Amino acid sequence: MRHQPSPDKEKGRSENSEQNGRPRVPEGEIDIKFVHSSGPGGQNVNKCSTKAVLSWNVGASVAFSEEQKDMIRRELGNRLNSEDCIVMSSQSERSQARNQENVVRRLQELVAEAITPQKERRPTRPSRAAKARRLDDKHKVGDKKKLRGRVDHQD
Repeated sequence: MRHQPSPDKEKGRSENSEQNGRPRVPEGEIDIKFVHSSGPGGQNVNKCSTKAVLSWNVGASVAFSEEQKDMIRRELGNRLNSEDCIVMSSQSERSQARNQENVVRRLQELVAEAITPQKERRPTRPSRAAKARRLDDKHKVGDKKKLRGRVDHQD
């Protein structure tokens, strides 16, 4: 049986194409290393490197435009190191493969959220009833304060 090329490859899209309408970081740009984990694993944790440490250089990425890179830097600036890289890790699972899946999925979600434009808030005005309640409360507080001073009892 002959292998059929995927529709994405036919249309000239590479692995950095959008999935579900969300831009993705190409897997070729992601660097993943495995180190000893401090998470679950029992004695296995001492002999296997299951913690996945992901590194992605935002500036060197060819998958995103400069405008998108600026949005990523602005939104994820606290996660960037001095080399313009995002470094993330996952050690919650006992398996190397699941930790790798977790950390890649988290990066994809973060980047997709960072380059999604924020909805502009449409300012609203308080209703007439809300204004009346606020003024009523103000009058009650003012009346209470008036009673704190001397009160003249004139009959």
